[in-house]
Amino acid sequence: MIYFDNAATTKPYSEALDTFMKVNGVYFANPSSIHSFGGRVEKLIAQSRKQIASIMDINEKEVIFTSGGTESNNLGIKGAALQYRNRGKHIITTKIEHPSVSNTMKQLESLGYTVTYLDVNESGVVDPEDVGKAIRPDTILVSIMHVNNEVGSVQPIREIGSLLKKHSRILFHVDGVQAFGKIPVSLQDHHIDLYSISAHKIHGLKGTGMLYVRDGVILSAILSGGEQEGNVRSGTENTGGIVSFAKAMRLYQEESRDSLNKMKDIQRYLRKQLGTMPGVTVHTPQEGSAPHILNFSIEGFKSEVVIHALDQHEVYVSTTSACSSKKSKPSQTLLSMGVGEKLADRAIRVSLSYHNTMEEAERFISLLKQETAQLEKTMRRSR
Repeated sequence: MIYFDNAATTKPYSEALDTFMKVNGVYFANPSSIHSFGGRVEKLIAQSRKQIASIMDINEKEVIFTSGGTESNNLGIKGAALQYRNRGKHIITTKIEHPSVSNTMKQLESLGYTVTYLDVNESGVVDPEDVGKAIRPDTILVSIMHVNNEVGSVQPIREIGSLLKKHSRILFHVDGVQAFGKIPVSLQDHHIDLYSISAHKIHGLKGTGMLYVRDGVILSAILSGGEQEGNVRSGTENTGGIVSFAKAMRLYQEESRDSLNKMKDIQRYLRKQLGTMPGVTVHTPQEGSAPHILNFSIEGFKSEVVIHALDQHEVYVSTTSACSSKKSKPSQTLLSMGVGEKLADRAIRVSLSYHNTMEEAERFISLLKQETAQLEKTMRRSR
């Protein structure tokens, strides 16, 4: 099997799975219980929070555990919008955000908020100057993803953060789900107030994530209940998920140091080989892109046809975001980059992990050439 769909989800580390099973089998008490057993479980969560804070170079109380990237994005955006609505109801974002951000914006618009959706250039990158021009007296939040989940373009987060530093009343939320462990980020130096991470993108388990909330930022809770996570995110904590998340984050950071250059080499190889194939257009920018995503189209072949052909060889790639891949619409990200609708409808996304090998990349290219040649023959016979 060749698994090239790691932007959708990653295979959990065996150590993370073992930790999850041990914690749920042995430390199953409710961490909010006042007996000593509950106290031991609560201590496990506190230790995990401390480990994650240390890895990210932030304060422990700035770590809010959630159920994943979607909830982190919703909590950051809605929590800020509701808390600071008396300052204003204007929000700035881009046209290429993940559905957990774009659909949240639509919901806020239905509640009376105004949202400015910024264009991106042909590389899928927003211009910081456009962010500055969009700021109004009633702007309370800017939400921009760090790495685009479809084409891998890296947004100028540092520059935008520096710009917003001059506007102390505006919060800066960054969706870091595709960036963490691949693109360096300093939450303090980049002046980020809210940053979303998901465990299952870094070989943790689905159902766990976190939202960095800068000390001093107040969020309105979007879940009411038992006041867990500092009354920001109520609900009995997913102790097994949280502890395995901390372990996965540590292992992922170690792998990043050891394997990032290997991942870059594989991506370069794939880009070079795709460039030799007739009718192939690579949409991922040459410069300023994440090392794990490569998006391309093959003229004359719908993406689903190619994906199903590769599927027969147990080679797994995808079209757009996994959250949008079952929709028939072309990629909004590619359309925003100026890619024509027909070509956008043919887009394929390859996404790597630190576990992929050059041998897998070579096998993928060989099978892609083989299957597209066969599809071309079939199409000629049917004409």
